[in-house]
Amino acid sequence: MQKLCALLLALAGLLTAAPATAQLYDVRAGEVNYNKGARPALKVQVDGKASDVRDFLQSWMKSNYNIRFKSGGVLGIGKNDVLVARQTPASSISGKLVDIYASVVAPADSVSEVALFGGFDDHTFFDPDKTATEYGALRTMAQNFASAARLNAYRTMIADAEKKVKTAEKEKEKLEKNRVFLQNNTTSNLARIEELKKKNAENLLQSRADSVSLIKNSQVLEQSRMRLQQRRDRLSALDRKN
Repeated sequence: MQKLCALLLALAGLLTAAPATAQLYDVRAGEVNYNKGARPALKVQVDGKASDVRDFLQSWMKSNYNIRFKSGGVLGIGKNDVLVARQTPASSISGKLVDIYASVVAPADSVSEVALFGGFDDHTFFDPDKTATEYGALRTMAQNFASAARLNAYRTMIADAEKKVKTAEKEKEKLEKNRVFLQNNTTSNLARIEELKKKNAENLLQSRADSVSLIKNSQVLEQSRMRLQQRRDRLSALDRKN
């Protein structure tokens, strides 16, 4: 029950944060600086670290479009590698072999921006005017990725929440065991203290009794010594007479 409550709280947090990030997962037209030129691209921001989103993008493109990206080229300032799939068959975009490019950058913490662009070669890039069909197909691809990325982000967030719940549960069990141990140890110590108090009281009574007995013993010892001395004196007197 507690695990379910924790997951619901985590999901509530995601829903609460949604209005502040309404621009996420919306595909929009833009440009990227690639190969010394501005290239028309479709951009979308998604949840997640750039490295994770980059991995998911490559896996998703391979599974859904059989597009296998490789690192190649430099994107703009900062020496960020752009992913490239050269002369690859992409029937959803064109009947010809095409080049597909993708970049992933991090405009903010835990947010990544994916840019998709493409062309027939290094000199002919898709744009909304000259190659509207291919550009539109690339937009559809970006929109499909955005939907998949949203689901992946929520699955990842839920997995992280579940992991935190499990960690908290283990910590709770550890603390509970420690609490029970300390409680039992305290109870044992208190019982021992009571026993020691009782023993101390008994020792005190015995000590007082022993003190009285010691006084009596001293008196008896003194009397015994006096009698012994008297008898020695009598024995000496008898010896002198004989």
